[in-house]
Amino acid sequence: MSELHKFLFDGLPVRGIVVRLTDTWTEILRRRASNSNDGAYAVPVREMLGEMVAAATLMQSNIKFDGSLTLQIAGDGPVKLAVVEVQPDLALRATASVTAVVAPTATLSEMVNASNQGRCAITLDPKTKFPGQQPYQGVVPLFDDQGQPIERLSAVLEHYMLQSEQLDTTLVLAANDSVAAGVLIQRLPMQGENNLAGSMVAKENEDQIGVNEDYNRIAILASSLKREELLTLDVDTILHRLFWEEQITRFEPLQGDSAPRFSCACSRERVGKMIVALGQDEAASILAERPDIEVACEFCGVQYRFDPVDAAQLFTAPVQMVPGGTEPH
Repeated sequence: MSELHKFLFDGLPVRGIVVRLTDTWTEILRRRASNSNDGAYAVPVREMLGEMVAAATLMQSNIKFDGSLTLQIAGDGPVKLAVVEVQPDLALRATASVTAVVAPTATLSEMVNASNQGRCAITLDPKTKFPGQQPYQGVVPLFDDQGQPIERLSAVLEHYMLQSEQLDTTLVLAANDSVAAGVLIQRLPMQGENNLAGSMVAKENEDQIGVNEDYNRIAILASSLKREELLTLDVDTILHRLFWEEQITRFEPLQGDSAPRFSCACSRERVGKMIVALGQDEAASILAERPDIEVACEFCGVQYRFDPVDAAQLFTAPVQMVPGGTEPH
């Protein structure tokens, strides 16, 4: 089952989070693979999107924010857009728009940054807005200060965190067909030596960038974690292997009902209401040309089909769904 673990390094201005998404991640892949029009993502797309899902979950769980966090990568390669949306309760969904063949060995830049114009955006959209308030969005390019393409999503997001929060951050991300996982290590804002404070002035924070020895040591340890270790080892083993010499305070993990989970707003009932809104004549026109009305969720990819019996029931009893009606597949 999916799980998320937070921890602090005792007496040091460093915090950490580990996330492992299993059922949550495989449900995203299952829905996409079940779409008869688009089919499963190519392996490089699955790995990139899985890393994005893990990273967005880590970032949402790391902030005190009553709203959605959306991580988006857009570019001019065969993957035009990849999006992950995570709610405050860690309900999440993800999708990618693939418009051309992705090579089995495609890199990040080959998928989304073919002409070095790719961008990564993080949007924070509060649930309750003041009049005129707009969502906050930060954008970083998919190339470094020398204009060279960045091939690791973790490096792109580390750059974003340094720009947006002036906090050193280390991310280790990995994904395959069954697990999307990540580790986040971040230097905490501090006032004075070893004083974990909730905030500090920007100048003091900037002075600590790259020079805090405690953070640098722990970041090096975290970065030594290999991809296969992150994908196959349990959280206890990972933390012991990396930080067995450090004193760590661990918090109650988010597991079971409180764990990160897949959630999409689409449903068969909502699609049925949309068909009713089209009108009975339009529905009949569609069914005259094909055996069923097919609607696919643009976000998660799942398909809903209504045969003539299902459609007729919609218009005779619009508030009820057909018992045993055709399931999405």
